[in-house]
Amino acid sequence: MIIRIKDVSMKFNLGIEKDFSIKQAFINLFSRKKKDKHKDDFWALKDVNFEVKRGEVIGLIGSNGAGKSTLLKVVSGVMKPTTGKVEVNGVISPMIELGAGFDGNLTAKENIYLNGSILGYSKKFLDEKFNEIVDFSELRDFLDVPVKNFSSGMTAKLAFSIATIVNPEILIVDEILSVGDLKFQEKSKRKMMEMIKGGTTVLYVSHSMQSIEDLCTKVIWLEHGKVIKMGDTKKICKEYYDSQMGK
Repeated sequence: MIIRIKDVSMKFNLGIEKDFSIKQAFINLFSRKKKDKHKDDFWALKDVNFEVKRGEVIGLIGSNGAGKSTLLKVVSGVMKPTTGKVEVNGVISPMIELGAGFDGNLTAKENIYLNGSILGYSKKFLDEKFNEIVDFSELRDFLDVPVKNFSSGMTAKLAFSIATIVNPEILIVDEILSVGDLKFQEKSKRKMMEMIKGGTTVLYVSHSMQSIEDLCTKVIWLEHGKVIKMGDTKKICKEYYDSQMGK
C-alpha cells in the first residue's frame, strides 16, 4: 500500500482563543458553574480508516465541513492527527492551497523560483523548466508584474503550472481543476489525466461529481468527519447525489 490511514481522528478546539484573556480567566475562577473544557471540541475527523494502492485515483466527496480538506492536510503532513496513524510510502506533491507559497510583492518570474524552491526543486531544474512553466501558465506577458496585482485565477494558473512540472508519486489535489477560465480548466484536466496515466497515485477532492466520475477509480464519502462509504465511483456518487437531493 502506498497510503495507509488507521484510526485517524483530528480534533480542534473552536473556543480556545476565548480563554486566553485575563478577564475570562478571572470569570472562570469565580464562576459557580464549572466550565466544560471540552464543550468547544470539534472533531473534524473521527476514526477514519482506508488504504490506497499505488496508481489508484481516490475521490473524496461530502458536504461542506465533512472533513475532506482536513484529511488531505493530514495525509500530506501539513497537520498531525490527534490520534491514529498515517503511513505514506512515496513522495507527495500537495496542491491544497494554490499560491500559498507566493510573495505578493515579488514578480511572477521571481515567484516561480521561490515557490519552486519551497516544493523542493533546484535552481538548475527550474532554469531548465522555466519556459515550460511559463507556457503552460499562459502568463508570459505578466512575468515582471508583482503577483499581488494578479487575479485569483492568474495566481492559481501560475501555482498549478509550477506544482505539476514533475510527475510525483502521490498527488494531493483540492478543487484545483476549477481554477482559471474554461480553456485552462480543460488543459489542467488533461495534465491531470497524463499524470494519472503515468502511474501517479491521486487523492482528489471536488464538489463536481462529473470530474470525480471522470477521474477517479474509487470514492470515499465523508460526512461529519466519518467515512460513510468507500468503493465504486459511480455507485457511491449516485447515492451521495440522491442523499443531497433529499430522495
